Parts: sequence; C-alpha cells; structure tokens
Amino acid sequence: MPDIGAIEPTALKARLDRGENVFVLDVREAFEIFLAPFPGASHIPMGDIPSRLTELDPDRETVVGCHHGVRSAQVAMYLARMGFEHVLNLSGGIDAWSEDADPSTPRY
Repeated sequence: MPDIGAIEPTALKARLDRGENVFVLDVREAFEIFLAPFPGASHIPMGDIPSRLTELDPDRETVVGCHHGVRSAQVAMYLARMGFEHVLNLSGGIDAWSEDADPSTPRY
C-alpha cells in the first residue's frame, strides 16, 4: 500500500499565503463546489479521476481535498498507486478549512 501524507488546513493556507505553487485538487461534486468553493483549486470529481488522470502531473506536489477528507484520502491513495510521489490529503477537508483556516468559506 503506498504511503500518502497529510496536511492540516492551517499549514496549507500558510503555504498558499506565501505564494508557494501548491496544486490543490478538489474532488467534490459540482453542487458541493457551488456551496463552498475552494479558492484556486482545480476541480475533478472523484468518479472522474481515472478517466482524467492525464490532466494531472505526477511530478507535481498535489494536495487533494473533499468535504471531510475521506474521499480525498481515497483519491490520494489512488494517485500514489498510479505513480504520483508527492500527494497529500487535506486533513478534515473543506469543512476543517472553513473552521480552521478560512472562516469566509461557507460550511455545509
């Protein structure tokens, strides 16, 4: 089983605020993005990841996020199995992001 890392929302926000070039992949469904968009994230729903894998760069650090961190952990594991070496799961997902890093992000 490949090993994936995790990143806390406050640590991700600090990196983004410093202007680090972190690729954030949001794997939620479109209606969830509508309710609480993640600024600057690329959106590919979880179910579309296998068919859209070529859109992602396996050499680029990728932070995967969803609502609570469960789907994103599954996608991160999948990406690691597909040869992505720099994959992190956003701990607690967008819910923790809105709670801990950016209260302007709506919770749902």
